[in-house]
Amino acid sequence: MQKVLEPASNHVDFESILNYADVTQDYNPIHVDKEFAAKSPMGGIIAHGTMSLALIWQSLKKTLGADVVNRVRLDIRFVSPVRIDDTVTGGGKLQEGSDQVYDVWVKNQGGQIVIKGTAEIKTAL
Repeated sequence: MQKVLEPASNHVDFESILNYADVTQDYNPIHVDKEFAAKSPMGGIIAHGTMSLALIWQSLKKTLGADVVNRVRLDIRFVSPVRIDDTVTGGGKLQEGSDQVYDVWVKNQGGQIVIKGTAEIKTAL
């Protein structure tokens, strides 16, 4: 297996957040209402967590092939919010001494981890 996952990146703008809200039918005002979000504890619009999580899937697929999505057990935690104008990158590396468990993450343009966890690759269904 590859030791390092190929990175997958995305620049987040308000339009992409609105498009994601349309696709997922998730119109939580923290994602789509600038006035509401500004008054919230987040202090502004944040992207849907699953929007950034998709970058881990893309990284896994780019490195290990499209069928990997049928053989992965993800265990992740959302650590920090992703904001408008962030560029986020998903990636990972094989854990030391393992041939099937990757440490995976999504980081913003400043290197801050926004999602972290593990991806266990099963050899068969």
